[in-house]
Amino acid sequence: MAFLLSTAEAKLNKQKVVLYVDLHCEDCCNKILKNIPFDKELKNGVKDLVFDLDAKTVTVTYDANKTDVTALQKAFAKIGKPATTTAPECEHKCDDHHHHEGHHHSHTH
Repeated sequence: MAFLLSTAEAKLNKQKVVLYVDLHCEDCCNKILKNIPFDKELKNGVKDLVFDLDAKTVTVTYDANKTDVTALQKAFAKIGKPATTTAPECEHKCDDHHHHEGHHHSHTH
């Protein structure tokens, strides 16, 4: 058993996560590229970063043996680029009541 455990740890455990980040331009991407892969908390766990400026997402491929999504989000927040795993709500949705009412499904036959 011990042997199996040690080989599992040595093996790269690649995971992917799409993070929603407020990207404005190439400078935002460069800032992330220069900081995130080298963040000490992430223990060199970041393997690849793919940016989509239109969708404002960063797809991070990481080694789950070394880091996790929470640590990634902390690292992004540290450089002033908060990252979420869900798309940000549209800023124009101010009225919460109407938003919740939409979730009730009425079945009319």
